[in-house]
Amino acid sequence: MLNKRFDPRWFLVSAFLWLAAGCGGTAVSTPQPTTPSPTAVIPMPSATATLALSPTPTATPTAPPTQQATSTPTSTPTAAITATPTIEGLIGPDNFPANVNPLTGEVVRDPAVLARRPLAIKVSNHPVLVRPQSGLNSADLVFEHYVEAGFTRFTAVFYSHDADPVGSVRSGRLIDLEIPNMYDAAFAYSGSSGPVRLMFKESEFFNRLISIDFGHSGFYRVEEPDRPLVHSLFTDTPTLRYLLAERGEEVPPQFQNGMTFRDEPLTPGEPASSVEIQYQGTNAFWGYDEGNGRYLRWSDGQPHLDANTGEQFSFKNIIVVSAEHVETDIIEDTGGSHSIQIQIWGEGPVSVFRNGQRFDGLWHRDEPHDMLTFTDKEGAPLPLAPGNSFFQIVPSGFDDLFVTP
Repeated sequence: MLNKRFDPRWFLVSAFLWLAAGCGGTAVSTPQPTTPSPTAVIPMPSATATLALSPTPTATPTAPPTQQATSTPTSTPTAAITATPTIEGLIGPDNFPANVNPLTGEVVRDPAVLARRPLAIKVSNHPVLVRPQSGLNSADLVFEHYVEAGFTRFTAVFYSHDADPVGSVRSGRLIDLEIPNMYDAAFAYSGSSGPVRLMFKESEFFNRLISIDFGHSGFYRVEEPDRPLVHSLFTDTPTLRYLLAERGEEVPPQFQNGMTFRDEPLTPGEPASSVEIQYQGTNAFWGYDEGNGRYLRWSDGQPHLDANTGEQFSFKNIIVVSAEHVETDIIEDTGGSHSIQIQIWGEGPVSVFRNGQRFDGLWHRDEPHDMLTFTDKEGAPLPLAPGNSFFQIVPSGFDDLFVTP
């Protein structure tokens, strides 16, 4: 069944969405309703809509001498495969053994952890003083995406591992109406603007939301002299799971589809010893470590560390997803910034970086409860390396991706 994102009645509901001045997360008390406004309308596609991908700009940005400036591929999307042929060593999309995590393709020590619900938690990435964040290296999946003013924010999905603490926790965005559905996950965040708050309240996963937006517990403050109060909110996965269990929501997820994994790529890729994504307000750089087969992250020229361990962010797969970004009428902060709808449904270009190589293809998401899956341009599976994955969400036509062979 389609969720309300694809329901035309949302056009009528969205015409009466609340308009809020703040982005949430600045107080622990339950927010008061705001005045409805007819201007907060989000353009939403029909269930059968196919995204029109913008062509890649021809202008080439200045790049370091050792790097190649590239863009996400813009080939014409093809239909997703309907059946996966038998391929030696391929795990997924639907043949996961009971002790293998469908979000990472890895064997878990205790299969009981897979009977828990995934947890999506919103984590700040701006300003620089919020770094190092806590807990992201323990996540199975992390999404980085634009918020306002060219800066980025994270949504981390925890399934097979716990983390204590996680944060700092920040406010939700429109993309967070998609991620919980994709992984049948709970969602923990600080607050949200009035219109987005209403959409969360009306979402089918409202019963598994945990937020100060609705007066929920599960959060605490860690105050530091140089850190504003808005960046002082933290949580942890054991507490969130306890709260879900109280509601009867700590149950095994129902994944509608699955990704694929394989120890070795199916075909050789292009060499990729480093990957750089130049967002407008943040620079994300990943360097490949041949010793452990993982990509390590630098942000704005500094090693990006996990405060819980002091170790650098380390991921097996870096997945650059190109999707349409649409500015809406929703105001997210007191500066008047507009919320961005990132349309991660349909299909579009993707670049997967694994094993020190780059593989270009297409991402697919046909239904609201589908997770993102990947094929090459002929429709064959594009498997990930078993392990955790970091999604870099970029606008269609993004040309600030730089790859070093």
